[in-house]
Order: sequence, then structure tokens, then C-alpha cells
Amino acid sequence: MSKIVQPLTLVMAGLLAASPLAFSQNENQGQGQAVVTILPKKSDAAAPSVNEQTIHIEVNGKQSQLTNWQPLRGSQANVELVVLIDDGARASLGSQFEDIRQFVHSLPPNVKVSLAYMENGRAVLSGPLSANHAAAAQQLHLPLGAPGSSASPYFCLSDLAKSWPSNDRSARREVIMITDGVDYYNLRYDPEDPYVQTAIQDAAHANLVVYSIYWRNAGRVDRSEYENNAGQNLLSQVTDATGGNSYWIGLGNPVSLQPYFEDFSLRLNNQYELGFTAPLRGKAELETLKVKVTADGVKVTAPKQTWVAPAGIASTE
Repeated sequence: MSKIVQPLTLVMAGLLAASPLAFSQNENQGQGQAVVTILPKKSDAAAPSVNEQTIHIEVNGKQSQLTNWQPLRGSQANVELVVLIDDGARASLGSQFEDIRQFVHSLPPNVKVSLAYMENGRAVLSGPLSANHAAAAQQLHLPLGAPGSSASPYFCLSDLAKSWPSNDRSARREVIMITDGVDYYNLRYDPEDPYVQTAIQDAAHANLVVYSIYWRNAGRVDRSEYENNAGQNLLSQVTDATGGNSYWIGLGNPVSLQPYFEDFSLRLNNQYELGFTAPLRGKAELETLKVKVTADGVKVTAPKQTWVAPAGIASTE
């Protein structure tokens, strides 16, 4: 009898001795998630199907473990979309209203949408997120067109991220900003613009995928080639960081927004939910993310920054 008890005692002692290390490792392990877009490199190719064996993830330059890779397609892949229009945009944006309405009407049933306007640093929604696309499209109206009336498009994006009009964590959160990106609170081009960096952090914390469509605002400053280049570069920082895309054709307003909306819809139908674990240095933090796919004939758009939180805690908490 004693010969049986002794090994069991040793095993239990070993487990107890190892448990502090196990708990320490778990405490230093965080989790994150991101929306990744996979498109074929050739525009006429079929939508690619990418399996998890081809996915490689790095967080802060260190390899991370994949925990989830799920295609977001069909009626079960719920989407919440806010079209955020700069209230300082030129009134000529009205020439694009038919394209905007047609886009909203064309959204599939699994997409809830709302229009919002950038006003004095806030994102003012014209109505709740709704699957009634016809009703949402009726909320479209001309922007105020006063120079600087948005204050800063990045203030407005931060406000939207912090007060997202839904608590549905299962839905993808997508934003299309229509603006020239000029920051009236920091008119010189600064890649470390604190308002842009804050907007990126807030958007990542709320799991937003941000797209931008260039439309020149009213005002003397917005006519400056320097400021317009600065605005486009700042918008690109936001969209790259969150896994979206920037649409622009130089310093002029586009003839039509329809091609941009078509590309956005294509991307929406080719997104995946990525889950991963990564080392955590303490509390939840914004980390750099790199996603590589070894499958042939595909191009990947993934957030360059993502929120890593302790295991069991959602990034939006």
C-alpha cells in the first residue's frame, strides 16, 4: 500500500510546485482579435478560400499563436456600418448623393447602417443603426459646408469609437469617413499627430475597421496642396492601422463614389475574423500586428495595430 501512496504523493507535490509557474504564464498571456480582408491579386479571379494553416501572425515582432480563423460571409455575419460625413465638406458633395443612396440601398440584410455627420468634434448620428436601408438613406442631407465645422475629423472618429451606437460585440464594426482629412487643430503635417494617434487607439479599442473617401472641404486652408497631402496621409495612417482602405485620386474630388462603394462591398464579403494569443506586459495595450498568408494569388489587408487584453476580457471593455 505504501508503495502506491508514495508515487501519488510525489506527483501531487510536483503539480503543486509547478502550479505557480503555470499561473504566471497564463497571467502573462493576452488575447486579441482583428478583421482581416483577403482578396485575389487578379481582379477577375474568384474569391480566395484561405485556411488557417497558411496564416502567420506576429505581435510586436514576435510570432503569435492563431486561436481562431473564421470566414465572415452570409447572413450570419452581422455588420454595423456608419457612414461618417464631414460637415465641413463642400456642398458639391450633393452631386454624389445618388451614389450614396444607391450604396445604402444595396447593402445586404445582415448590415445595419446609419449616417452620421462630423460636427464640432463629435459624430452626430442622424438615426440609429438600422437594417431598414431605405429609411437610413432618407437621413442624408447636405453638409453645413462651413470651414472647420468638424473641428477635426479625428476628434469625430474618436467620439464615434467611444460612443458606438450598439453593444453587439458579435457584429463587425465598419466606418466610411467622407472627408479630406485636414486637421484644423494641427495644420502642419505631423506623422505623430496626437489627435490621429488617439483616434487610432480609440478605433482599435472599439474594433473599428475604418475606410476613407477623399472629398475636399470648404475653406481656404483646404485648398492648399500641402494641407490636402497632409490630410490624405493622415487618413491613410488611420485606415492602415485599422485594416481599412483609403480612396482618393489626387487633390481633385472624384467624379463618382460608386467605384469606391463597389470595392468596399467586395472587401466586406471577403473578410475573416482572426483570433490570436500574444505576450502581455501587464494591462491591455495597443500592439503592432503583422499578418502574413502563404497562399498563392492573394493580397492581405490587416490592421497594423490591435488591442491585446488579458484572457477572458473583450478589447471593447
